[in-house]
Amino acid sequence: MFYLITNTLKIHNVCTAKKTFFLTITKTHKMIKKFFGTAIITLVTIQTLFAQDSTKSLTISGSVDGYYRYNFSNASGNSNNKTSFTNSQSSFALGMATIKADATALSGKVTATADLGFGTRAEEFSYYESATKSTLALVKQLYITYALSSNVKLTAGKFATHVGYEVMDAPLNRNYSMSYMFTNGPFSHTGVKMDVTAGPVGFMLGVANFIDQTTSTTSTRTLIAQVSGGSKNGKLKAYLNYAGFFGADAGLNPLSLKSLSQLDLVVNATVTDKFGLSFNATIQDRKQIAGSTTPNGSWKGFALYLNVDPTPAVGLTLRSEYISDSKIVYYGTKNIFANTLSLNYKVGPFTLIPELRFENAQSEIYTKNDGTGSKSTVSALLAAVYKF
Repeated sequence: MFYLITNTLKIHNVCTAKKTFFLTITKTHKMIKKFFGTAIITLVTIQTLFAQDSTKSLTISGSVDGYYRYNFSNASGNSNNKTSFTNSQSSFALGMATIKADATALSGKVTATADLGFGTRAEEFSYYESATKSTLALVKQLYITYALSSNVKLTAGKFATHVGYEVMDAPLNRNYSMSYMFTNGPFSHTGVKMDVTAGPVGFMLGVANFIDQTTSTTSTRTLIAQVSGGSKNGKLKAYLNYAGFFGADAGLNPLSLKSLSQLDLVVNATVTDKFGLSFNATIQDRKQIAGSTTPNGSWKGFALYLNVDPTPAVGLTLRSEYISDSKIVYYGTKNIFANTLSLNYKVGPFTLIPELRFENAQSEIYTKNDGTGSKSTVSALLAAVYKF
């Protein structure tokens, strides 16, 4: 769930590019047809591939989400949103419709996943493909896994990043708005990886295209890795994640960086059946190519998630995130402190999420309603999420 490479493109290009990805009504109608047409073709293909296997299985799932967001600065033409997806101001907005097919065959030895998305989230998630109007922007994940043994698996295709605590799909996060670390980390990888597990201990190593690129435009490749572990009862889990590249030459990568490395730690702890907490820390180091104007140096991020569930239907999550960029190599300010309080009210597969977010920065990176700069801003949103 974060990443080094995407980082540059995400905050500098993504926040601006994301807003330009909104389609006209006519284009939206065409894209809807393509979305559902692709989904149907994918499902039929998977069924055909495994039709002769008596152990085959096919599971279909999906979700839809939308929200209303209001930034209290109410600055003209500025939503004061510096993270992914929730870029609207004082309006209703669609999040994403997603449909996912998980197929298994040969008694689970072979699995395949086709995960398609349509909407703002999907477009921002696949921003390289969205920029070129490629239909690959609809593909969130598309991969095949082959089990060499019960402990070793090989996966090839496009898959969501292992970096970070938060994920793209709204039903899988307790906060609806996204963190700075998610926004400026990788979203996905297209390549191959090997996962090895031994009880609660796991190891993953892989190589992929340039960060977030489904179709590579450069010969630069990304190294991805993860080491995981936890307690026997499963109440404590930890993940040490890595993604990066080295030795790139000028013109061989979209970020004009010689190297980019991100090291990330995620720890999840279940304290009681009503209380849990998670911690996410990341550091990204960037080395520029000689003569490049791309920022050179490193930034750090830390986030603590406190989760309280007084009843099965009601949950509260407080996310406190701190970004440190002391040399101002990336964020345009030395630090950002963002606190987000979200209520999750669940009725079956439906979740209503009222949310309040307060942010403060060392510099005036936000805008007031009179057009002047501000060091802080407050936003509220109401999101609706349905999972099937």
